[in-house]
Amino acid sequence: MSRKETYEAKASELIAPVLEENGLELWDMEYVREGSDMILRAYIDKPEGVGINDCETVSRAFSDLLDKEDFIPDAYILEVSSPGIDRILKKDWHLARYTGEDVDVHTFKPVNGERSFVGTLTAFDENTLKITADDGDEIEFDRKNIARIRLYVAW
Repeated sequence: MSRKETYEAKASELIAPVLEENGLELWDMEYVREGSDMILRAYIDKPEGVGINDCETVSRAFSDLLDKEDFIPDAYILEVSSPGIDRILKKDWHLARYTGEDVDVHTFKPVNGERSFVGTLTAFDENTLKITADDGDEIEFDRKNIARIRLYVAW
């Protein structure tokens, strides 16, 4: 496991009781470089959506736990956020929850000459993901070729 993955896993374990106590779930945890800063970002969720008060409550409690455990030796910025309505779908349980919903899929390499697709998520497994486009065409993707999947929101 990489250092990044180790930090994300440990942070996910640490935040779990805080989320449970507040009726929230962890959507995702990421430790990423943005510019010259390292960011530890927790995306939290609940069925009715999260608000600023949820983020503030979790941030304060989580920050105290992180200070106590002190397992990340580098300086970093802590962010606690909602995954948003156009949330990124990374994990299989994300895909399972939103099967039947419209998604926006971006690929690393072109598929049928395109790299961006919108359609209804119909199926997925370990290696593939399928959507049905508005014209009824079913498009199958190799999951290794998928750069990003988001819930589609028509703005």
